[in-house]
Amino acid sequence: MTTTVIPPAAQAPGRPAHRDGNVLRWLGAYTASMIGDNVFYIALSWAAVQSGTPSQAGLVMAVSAVPRALLMLGGGVVADRFGPRRVVIGSDAVRCAAVLTVAALLFVASPGLWLLALLAVVFGIVDAVFMPAVGALPARVTGRDQLARVQGMRGLAVRFANVAGAPLGGLGVALGGSATAFALAGLLIAVSVPLLISVRMREPVSAVGDGASTADVVADADDTPGDPEDVPAGVDESGTPARVPDGPAATPERPAPATAWRDLRDGLRYIRGHRVLAPLIVAIALGDLGFVGPLNVGLALLADQRGWGASGMGLVVAAFGAGAGAAALLLAWRGTLPRAGSAGAAALLCGSVAIGALAYVPGVGAAVGVALAIGLLAGLSGALCGALLQTQSEPAYLGRVTAVAGIVSLGLAPLSMPLTAAAIGWWGTGPVFVASAVVCGLGGVVALGVRDLRRAELPR
Repeated sequence: MTTTVIPPAAQAPGRPAHRDGNVLRWLGAYTASMIGDNVFYIALSWAAVQSGTPSQAGLVMAVSAVPRALLMLGGGVVADRFGPRRVVIGSDAVRCAAVLTVAALLFVASPGLWLLALLAVVFGIVDAVFMPAVGALPARVTGRDQLARVQGMRGLAVRFANVAGAPLGGLGVALGGSATAFALAGLLIAVSVPLLISVRMREPVSAVGDGASTADVVADADDTPGDPEDVPAGVDESGTPARVPDGPAATPERPAPATAWRDLRDGLRYIRGHRVLAPLIVAIALGDLGFVGPLNVGLALLADQRGWGASGMGLVVAAFGAGAGAAALLLAWRGTLPRAGSAGAAALLCGSVAIGALAYVPGVGAAVGVALAIGLLAGLSGALCGALLQTQSEPAYLGRVTAVAGIVSLGLAPLSMPLTAAAIGWWGTGPVFVASAVVCGLGGVVALGVRDLRRAELPR
């Protein structure tokens, strides 16, 4: 029997994402929500410091991470089951109501830390379903050939939200305390709801057929339609991801019931068996684990050790942000980059070298230059990895794929920060930065070492 690879179906070129009103409405909603998030955390930290000790304030700020990390896999199932748009709208509505309620209570009373901790927990629970849904939504607002550009636009929105959110939060605190800042955060999140309601959803296009970068699609030489061998594993004849029978209760006459636990296992099995997504998530995990510690707590300790001061550290952080923003702008402008898998791996490897070098630069000026390079390379690798996640995933699994990647970035990587601080106390900044760079570089090695990921391309 001879086999051939079925080429992907031709797609009619659509309107570029940056000129598509539907995409721009989604981007406006996402930006408003992200700015609201930044204002919220400024308000929460200020209120916690005013209501308790520094250690208590730290606990309030950290408590939201626990439910987010524990529940995010379930959030991916929810996003895939109920649709990402519905989940994002519901999540923003709940977050808006919770923040405005706390703002109203703070205007009339001083409830104390318990209310702030409860609000942080609610935010963490809602974020567990919000973040996977946000990751799955772009595939339903634009075509696959525009997903890389949308990823760049999303990166620009995140950078803008980070820059604008802190001053807005500080302004709210200055004008009326934490209650005013919470009210401002709630209103900004509320802006996203009508914008999201106005966004039109489109039927996502299957990722099957992207050549060696996805599951093989084979056909018999006789090209008999409907032959089971003509479709990839996990996808039925209609192109819909198929459920694998599980246990004696699953028969052709009585299929196994679709439960949330079953959906979760199907998603994990899909990722594990995918020749691009599985190594890609490993590469993302290693990159984040090696990056987060040095560029957060490690940078503060390095600045203090070298005598750069707060202004010097601010310049280094600003340079990193500028580099990351430039990478996002490049992808938003170009829409795609050739050899995305190899380019992302190379950027990750070069960025890891720059991370190790940061601990040995002679002064602030050199540190600013190295930080600019780190931001550019890390931003480029992150944007390309995110775009590959979007384009390589079957739409029916995208929420769960995003959830697994999010657990790595938002659950495991932050754990490296206290470890980095302790390790610097034992061995100093240089060895720890180098060790972190090695971990980060391993992500690039994985990406280059796996043929299908190395050859992965973005749609044109």
